[in-house]
Amino acid sequence: MLINPDPRRFEMKKLMITAVSAALFMLTGAASADQALAQKNACMSCHGVDKKIVGPAFKEVAKKYAGDATAHDRLVAKVKTGGKGVWGPIPMPPSPQVKPEDASKIIDWVLSLK
Repeated sequence: MLINPDPRRFEMKKLMITAVSAALFMLTGAASADQALAQKNACMSCHGVDKKIVGPAFKEVAKKYAGDATAHDRLVAKVKTGGKGVWGPIPMPPSPQVKPEDASKIIDWVLSLK
């Protein structure tokens, strides 16, 4: 027995798949743009996404500060002024050349990593 599918139902599914695909593409684009911003500002010289280089991996940072409502502002400040003692004996040098809006986007990206 052949069933004649409702064309409106097919169009709705097609629309939903397109919307979900577009949303995922935009999220992926934003994430890669923020990673590119981290590379442009030399963050990736000392931090890997998922492995320690000189400083901790960004995923380790995200895990450590998960659920901490004050983490974003503190980490943006740490990008500008540097830090020491949180992740071991090697200090993080200050990066005053990083624009505040860039530092904020980079930290948003770091904290979003799983």
